[in-house]
Amino acid sequence: MSSLITTVNPATGQPLAAYEAWDGPRIETAVERAHTASRSWALVPVAERAARVARLARTLREHAGRLADLAVTEMGKPVAEAAGEVEKSALTADYYARRGPGILADERVSVEDAEAWVAYEPAGLVLAVMPWNFPVWQVMRFAIPSLVAGNGILLKHASNVTGSALALQDLFVAAGFPAHLVTALVIADTDVPKVTAGLVEDDRIAAVTLTGSNRAGAAVGAAAGRAAKKSVLELGGSDAFVVLADADVDRAAAAAVKARFANAGQSCVCAKRFVVHEAVAEDFTAAFVRGVEHLRIGDPRERSTQVGPLARDDLRAAIQRQVEESVAAGARLLTGGQPVPGDGYFFRPTVLADTGPGMAAFDEETFGPLAALTVAQDDEDAVRLADATAFGLGLSVWTADAARGVGLARRITSGAAFVNAVVASDPRLPFGGTKRSGYGRELAAAGIREFTNTRTYWVAARSRPGR
Repeated sequence: MSSLITTVNPATGQPLAAYEAWDGPRIETAVERAHTASRSWALVPVAERAARVARLARTLREHAGRLADLAVTEMGKPVAEAAGEVEKSALTADYYARRGPGILADERVSVEDAEAWVAYEPAGLVLAVMPWNFPVWQVMRFAIPSLVAGNGILLKHASNVTGSALALQDLFVAAGFPAHLVTALVIADTDVPKVTAGLVEDDRIAAVTLTGSNRAGAAVGAAAGRAAKKSVLELGGSDAFVVLADADVDRAAAAAVKARFANAGQSCVCAKRFVVHEAVAEDFTAAFVRGVEHLRIGDPRERSTQVGPLARDDLRAAIQRQVEESVAAGARLLTGGQPVPGDGYFFRPTVLADTGPGMAAFDEETFGPLAALTVAQDDEDAVRLADATAFGLGLSVWTADAARGVGLARRITSGAAFVNAVVASDPRLPFGGTKRSGYGRELAAAGIREFTNTRTYWVAARSRPGR
């Protein structure tokens, strides 16, 4: 089972570091230590757990430079975005430090002849399978509320961000959390399916959460179902960005560029399919393409860079395939469509027009800098096209009439709907998907309670004399 994991700088294609993958005995030792730490942590009062998370926020800010640098070098995130990812994690820690104890407080229920309440108690040790595209934020948005809830965390991070995973493990200790409460497992990619399945079955694991591909989600969700354990899955997305006839076209186009090409388009919640009313399609397309062609592609270490490399070369090849197959099916290439010559895994920001159901760029999740434009005849057609997907993560609607936007959004299935705003996660609001985008919720009250035992207490009143 033991082998080397080598991380690679996607901006250069050159190796960064090598890590020895763990064998079975080492994994077993880590699980046992994490389980012991989790049981002890569950006994710590919630106010103290929240205080540790407040300290975590400060520690994140103290170590922001190093964490951002790891994201830049391991997965190619532009440094300004990497710094923002760390700060967003710190803000989430601030939120749960303030609000967590109240959300988890006992809820009294009025019943006759008894005292009753609902308690939110720790679930135990939670296995977290996390992706590489937001190496800090993806971990923190689950870990922070879960720790306040009293759980321990066994982290299986993506192998190409192993340095980030180990740095986060150390960060929790630096913030005052007990050793082994957050444990990063170092597992070779070839061993991940077998090891993950075994961990889900392990009685010491209380629940599992995964953010990643539909294939991985199906495997983990099935394993959790067989073991009768709680699972939360945040999977792929093919979010629609709907522009209605009365929208502010320039504003919508500027937002569309950011919505699609942040993180080089490597986000489940990025807008991917742009459904534009025919009355404004020509103007929107022209403004959108101008904005895309002005994006600065380059070294992710430079503050001026807006689009860095893709994290891996196979991801770049996948985008190339989706472009070629879509063009062969009738889509028009408006800009981009090719890798950037030279070192690293760069791909030119790409816009395809005349896309629709049956094309790769429309039907599949495009995890990279590729935007698919389609024209809607009217609002009814916009609903049809926006909902013509197996995914259901986010939705963005642009219109001069907010009520019209909300009304249209209610007819399209998604986990979140934003009107005249780009879809984003926020610690104050639940985040998650529908359909093939997964189930369960992270963040807000729903997220912190996902991995708790919602327990009912009923204490009967003492019998009165003579009764």
